[in-house]
Amino acid sequence: MVQLHVDIGGKPGVDCRGFCEYCYFKHVKEVAPFGCRYCAPWKKGCDYCTRSVKESYTGFRPLREVADDILARLQMLTGEIEKITISGGGDPSCYPQFIDLIELLASMEAPIHIGYTSGKGFDDPDIANFLIDHGLSEVSFTVFSVDPQVRKKYMHDPTPEASLQVLERLCGEIDVYAATVVLPGVNDGDRLIETCEWLDEKGAKGLILMRFANTTGQGLILGNAPVIQGQQIQTPEEFSRIVTAMNDRCRMKVSGTPLWDPSIGSPFAILNEPDLLARLPRLARRATVISGSIAASYIQRVLDACGGTATVVGVKKEIACLITIEDLVTLTGDLPDDPIIIPGRAFVHDKEAEEVLSCGDAQRELVRGPDCLTADAETSMGMSREEVLALEMEGFSTLIQTINRYGR
Repeated sequence: MVQLHVDIGGKPGVDCRGFCEYCYFKHVKEVAPFGCRYCAPWKKGCDYCTRSVKESYTGFRPLREVADDILARLQMLTGEIEKITISGGGDPSCYPQFIDLIELLASMEAPIHIGYTSGKGFDDPDIANFLIDHGLSEVSFTVFSVDPQVRKKYMHDPTPEASLQVLERLCGEIDVYAATVVLPGVNDGDRLIETCEWLDEKGAKGLILMRFANTTGQGLILGNAPVIQGQQIQTPEEFSRIVTAMNDRCRMKVSGTPLWDPSIGSPFAILNEPDLLARLPRLARRATVISGSIAASYIQRVLDACGGTATVVGVKKEIACLITIEDLVTLTGDLPDDPIIIPGRAFVHDKEAEEVLSCGDAQRELVRGPDCLTADAETSMGMSREEVLALEMEGFSTLIQTINRYGR
């Protein structure tokens, strides 16, 4: 599929009418470069792990600059454009030249997708008709709550009634995937049921429930924990039960992050497919695989089914791609003397990680594994079960091949 990505820039908390109460970009501090897969071997820190991880845009890009970028991208693409996706660090609904941007993109006669919006910039309900008439086919819309007062208080939406009217109109005409960060005691329980049933009735295609992150272990790596002082949080298991309960109530698909997608059985749906597990390569060598605390046990079960010669070690950080050097420091005395495979997207510098994980004279070889082994809810929401399983087959095949190449 030929896709055109349109980056409008924008800064979280600035170009979105202010931070939502629960936004994980609140309180972000200046942190030292993490290191990552894009860093040069001799230097810790690159644009991705110093600026992009914080979405540190200076502000929205002028429309002329966006248009010039679109023209440059079009010259590099081959084939007919099948989808145009608008994204950026700010909220597209708050983009000052939003109407002009949509008119420009509509002239390309390809379906338009807004990758994310809170809807806080939609003050006039009639904008919904404009978007439908100009080719908007899909939108990811953060709703939080369909109670206007709750939405206003926690999202700081100045016109919540208008935003919800836009959402309602879009639900009836295009593919709407709603998202809700669940705050215990605020928009869970009966309020969450009300939101789910409202979206279901209006025609939304799906709803992603997002567990609120409030600690470093849950992924707040930018020096900004806690986002809300004293706010209660659920365990992954408690949250997955909420996701299941909401999915059982609705015709639309309800999934959750970090766990789970009840319709597909992901993450790691492959564990329920013995025939596919049998088709994976067999393990022939030993290695230690490092992952986050949520995924570690699932990965171990898959590798055990393929020969059982690899040990999976989970750090305290829940999400594997948000592992930093501090997580690896805690493992130094607990690892087998084998080559080590870290997540492909972990925020560590390879040389520093190798030094940290090598004890005394025992120099351990460090290798990055695949970027992805499964699909979280934000990915699987628009995928079929077959597509998720194909992704998992590819990811685990690559991981096993990496173990067999670099292992002992």
